[in-house]
Amino acid sequence: MAEILIVYATRSRETLKIAELIAEGVRISGHGATLKNANEIKSEEALKGFDGYVFGSATYHGEMIASMKQVLFIAERVELKGLPGGSFGAFGWSGEAPQRIFDTMVNIYGMSMVGSPLTLKASWLEGGVPMAQDYGKDIAKLLE
Repeated sequence: MAEILIVYATRSRETLKIAELIAEGVRISGHGATLKNANEIKSEEALKGFDGYVFGSATYHGEMIASMKQVLFIAERVELKGLPGGSFGAFGWSGEAPQRIFDTMVNIYGMSMVGSPLTLKASWLEGGVPMAQDYGKDIAKLLE
């Protein structure tokens, strides 16, 4: 059984809810999922030892939350090349953060990513629950 780390940065807890649903999808697929708030990540050691990575942040004023930027800088020092990954986030107006995270994971880390980032206004709107769970299942498929 593989273990996927899901790191989230949130202001209103909506990105946390999406992270929990992605974790459900990973677990339904028979793998483990560990959730961590971006504020918990202080060193490379906190990121090491996982088989896949999913990073998510809400978009606030067109940017990802600062704690997720810090995680991305720390992750540069961890060997993630070729590992499965995904990105996600909640947004109110614009939703740039998940795409910026996705691009970093592809272009800087060289990860094997799910097709595109998951961007939702809220987990409970417009089919968000199954979309987030399916995203977790899609990431788990990359482990096979």
